[in-house]
Amino acid sequence: MNKKIGFIGCGNMGEAMLKGIIDSFNNADSIYVFEKNKERQKELKKKYGVNIPSTPAELVSSSDMILVAVKPNIFSLVMEEIKFVVDDSKVIISIAAGVTITAIEKGLGDNAKIIRTMPNTPAFVGLGMTSMSPNKNVTPEEVSIAKKVLEGFGEVEEISETLIHSVIGVSGSAPAYVFMFIEAMADAAVLEGMPRDKAYKFASQAVMGSAKMVLETGKHPGVLKDMVCSPGGTTIAAVAELEKTGFRSSIISGMVKCMEKSKEMSK
Repeated sequence: MNKKIGFIGCGNMGEAMLKGIIDSFNNADSIYVFEKNKERQKELKKKYGVNIPSTPAELVSSSDMILVAVKPNIFSLVMEEIKFVVDDSKVIISIAAGVTITAIEKGLGDNAKIIRTMPNTPAFVGLGMTSMSPNKNVTPEEVSIAKKVLEGFGEVEEISETLIHSVIGVSGSAPAYVFMFIEAMADAAVLEGMPRDKAYKFASQAVMGSAKMVLETGKHPGVLKDMVCSPGGTTIAAVAELEKTGFRSSIISGMVKCMEKSKEMSK
């Protein structure tokens, strides 16, 4: 990876992406990070050995691909700061929820090369899931390079921007639901006497292994579930109780709320 990559903003999600890229490509000397908080900047330089520019504009001038990882409420202010140094040699990669490609084009100009993405926090361990939606100005070669960059911290799928709300519900916000599920399973095991550290390991490994089975076998999740449910056994007893208490409907309802909020935030 010989492209120079810039990060404007590097909070939890930004650092997860940064770490994944450096772990994959060993390219800290080609990465530039700007954080408004100077102490945070020093911390990131010490931790990863990245370059620290003095302004967002300096970062853009030094980089080929710029990942903008700031909160949506200050996104337009950042665009205002960098628009005079964004030309057709730069690709802007946004992770801001609710900020559309149209809104970014309005801030940077109709000719700006923009890729809207939605990663998730498992990027921190190299197992992220990211959607990418390029605008019409990004060339196929640039899309390919950007995909390789994003694959530095997990899997990537190119999708239409119209599906972004579904992505946020099923992937972007989903780690929170999974962490709640793991915590609940561990609590039940602790209730039965298992030490908490063991309970978290058993629950986490069960979730990770089950997800891998779905991805690698290609079988429908319902088929895999049926394989575990012996007639009159323990698993079907648990499944029946989970259905009685609205397990699946609760998940669907929560995700619908998430997607509604995403639509509400879009601008």
